[in-house]
Order: sequence, then C-alpha cells, then structure tokens
Amino acid sequence: METSPPPNPYEEAAAEYAAHNESNVWNACYERPAILALLPEISGQRVLDAGCGSGAHAAELLNRGASVIGLDNSAALLKIAHHRLGPDVPLHLADLGDPLPLSDADVDVVLASLVMHYLQDWTPTLREFHRVLRPGGTFVMSTHHPFLDYTLSGSENYFAHEQWSEPWTFDDTTVTMRFWRRPLYAILDALTNTGFTLTRLSEPQPLPEVRNRDPRAWKLLTTQPRFLFLAARRD
Repeated sequence: METSPPPNPYEEAAAEYAAHNESNVWNACYERPAILALLPEISGQRVLDAGCGSGAHAAELLNRGASVIGLDNSAALLKIAHHRLGPDVPLHLADLGDPLPLSDADVDVVLASLVMHYLQDWTPTLREFHRVLRPGGTFVMSTHHPFLDYTLSGSENYFAHEQWSEPWTFDDTTVTMRFWRRPLYAILDALTNTGFTLTRLSEPQPLPEVRNRDPRAWKLLTTQPRFLFLAARRD
C-alpha cells in the first residue's frame, strides 16, 4: 500500500518563514553572506537559484547584475518570490529530485542554498546540476553541517545516512521539518562522483554585528559548526 508523502511544511508557514528568513541573524548575517562570497563575478551571467524560496538570494543575484531562474517545490514561497522579484524573473515549481526544466549547458552558475539536506539521494540532483551548467561553470551550495545534524538528530552513528525531524515554530505556527543527514565523506563523494571538482570548502564565521544583535547566536556560530559551504567546478 502506497503512503502519501508528508505535507510540505513551507506551504503551511510560507509567510512566517519568509519574514523570519529575511532578517534573522542565522540567514541574513551568516548563511547568505557566506554563500554569496563563494560566487564568481556574476554580472551578465545566467544563474539558477535551486530552492529559491521566497527570493532573498535571487534579489541579491539580480543586484549583482545576473539574470536569474528560480526553482522551488513550494508554490506558496514562489508566490512570495514572484511578488518580490517581479514578472521578468522566471520561477518554476519543481522538485529537485526530478529532471530540471532547463536545457543542457543552460546556466553559468548554480546556487543551492540550504536545500540539499531535504533530499535523500543527491546523485540525481547533482547530475542535473552538472547537465544544466556550461563546462567550467560554478556550483555553490550550503547545507547543514554533518556534525550539527549528527548532534541534533540524537543518532548514535555519525556515519549513518538517515532522516531526522525537528519542530520549527514561527509566531503561532509549528511545523515538522524533515532532513536527511550523511557524513562529510558522503557529501564530497557525491560531488566528485557526478563530475564536479571541489574548489573550496568553507566553515565561516558570522558577520561581526551578530555579537551585539544576538549574543546567544554569536556564541553558537563562533564555537560550533552549523552550516557547511562548498564551491565546485563543472568539469
């Protein structure tokens, strides 16, 4: 008997999540600056924002002179992104585990911000990123740090590839988020086995302003690995 997939929590809490993502220090002062710092010069480049959410990264890509294509599997978040980015930015409802709605060698850069940890199997997705990137193109991503997931999941086996869940509360809405975790070697193997060459691995610090804005976040972000950032070249 087939079971239905769990509901997409972003459909239930899209507005609350988008507002939270926009300004909280974890995203605004840590993740976004760190992943954007991995990008090459993108003025005049065509960028795929894979898992674009409500469009925060895409807005900065546009500000830097790129043309942007956005993909996400939440219609509610895409609606917010469309309102933010305007009608000239193509946005598509898409599951990153399926073939992407782009041609071969269609983009110069693929950016995947905090989306890969929702996927059980990275191989089909990375193969699609490789396919739509031009030769020599750049792939940048952020994901949960494997040590963070190992700790928060309560697992007894760091090397396991397994799903875990965590409740997130936005205002009065609580949703269950489900993630897939894997060890560091599996992350790197997935990249190299799909034709990418790793060019940088980063475990950055937050922006200095976090120290005063949120002392608790500052302590966590400067003493424990939270997210992992990677840049790779499409061979």
